[in-house]
Amino acid sequence: MRQNPKRLLVLLLTALLLLGAAGCGGSGGAGGSENVRLMVWAPSEDQAKASGEWLQTCCNNFAALHPEWNITFTYGVADEATSASTVAYDPEDSADVFMYANDNITVLTDAKALAKIGGKYADQVKSFTSDALVESVSLDGYLYGVPYTTNTWYMFYDKSVFTEEDVKSLEAMLEKGKVAFPFTNSWYLPAFYVGNGCTLFGNNNQEDLGVDFGGDNAVEVTDYLIDLVNNPNFVVDADGAGMAGLRDGSIHAIFTGSWDAPSIKEILGDNMGAAVPPTFNLNGETKQMMAYAGSKAIGVNAHSENMVAAVELAIYLGSAEAQKLHYDLRSTIPSNTELMTHEDIVADPVVIAQNDTFDRTSILQPTVSAMGNCWTPVENMGKAIRNGTTTHDNAAEQTRGMNDAMNSNGIS
Repeated sequence: MRQNPKRLLVLLLTALLLLGAAGCGGSGGAGGSENVRLMVWAPSEDQAKASGEWLQTCCNNFAALHPEWNITFTYGVADEATSASTVAYDPEDSADVFMYANDNITVLTDAKALAKIGGKYADQVKSFTSDALVESVSLDGYLYGVPYTTNTWYMFYDKSVFTEEDVKSLEAMLEKGKVAFPFTNSWYLPAFYVGNGCTLFGNNNQEDLGVDFGGDNAVEVTDYLIDLVNNPNFVVDADGAGMAGLRDGSIHAIFTGSWDAPSIKEILGDNMGAAVPPTFNLNGETKQMMAYAGSKAIGVNAHSENMVAAVELAIYLGSAEAQKLHYDLRSTIPSNTELMTHEDIVADPVVIAQNDTFDRTSILQPTVSAMGNCWTPVENMGKAIRNGTTTHDNAAEQTRGMNDAMNSNGIS
């Protein structure tokens, strides 16, 4: 995006000559349209011929919808997980439009690299996006992107073993078959603690509130988890054990996301079921497991030289038309509310499970910087319970130690 001053001068002189030759005030594009250059970044899979060139197709469709612009697209490869750091490092030399994971929103806003979407454009995004999904890309009252899919985990199960009623309760499932859970993965284990009222930054990105994983309600969960790992029908899913067990029939349910759906479908075929995380029975009370959730969004560079075109392209990439194509070509789970009545989408159990989890059985993963202090202590707790070093005798002490570590920056 950064332009050489000499090149800008040459371009300006050329444009003036063209205007003089034409004898009119047009902008140099075909039919008097304005010349626009847009650099767009997306994962390689969204641009590959083998998967239908989703990005190029959408950009070409967008250009056809806007004859007022003579658009030249430049494409670059950057996935949602790494694009934020690249754009934040050098916004002026980065893409006009790019895809990012919402947990990186503060990285981009701190670098003043992400454009605010307001006015009629914000209204347009909100018209086809759920409130919770809008919140995932909002900060301090501003909208910073166009969500195009939810990002969370849920449960896949063998329908020949479990009924739809069984999968509502973890205890009911453990009576009938083997269940694998990523117990030592700190993106998954908090589901039990949050399900019993523990909070992270007020569950609303209030960093000053800190983490509340150390009270009696948290100790109750630790005690529950100690018993859970000792259940012969419960398996700690690590290093691919869950998927391998699903394949050989020794495991009947695992917890993961849409990225594993094709493999699970290959293994289970018509017996593949998908559902929100189940409830669990804690001291005689039914509690709901609560997954972390987020979104992937199309962001607009705050330094774009063609801001209107960039914002409108971002909105188009999040439109029902673009999301449906994304689903057809790459099985990317749509979030556009206009698609939720589409026949083949509402018949897809993975779509329903993912969106139901996001809407009903999840909390938005905090995006505050202090969240970085939370991953290792929870992972260590899972490992300690699995290894037997956290016991009923020291559960309270170990739980409060986890909470202290989650509220520490590791220095003091």
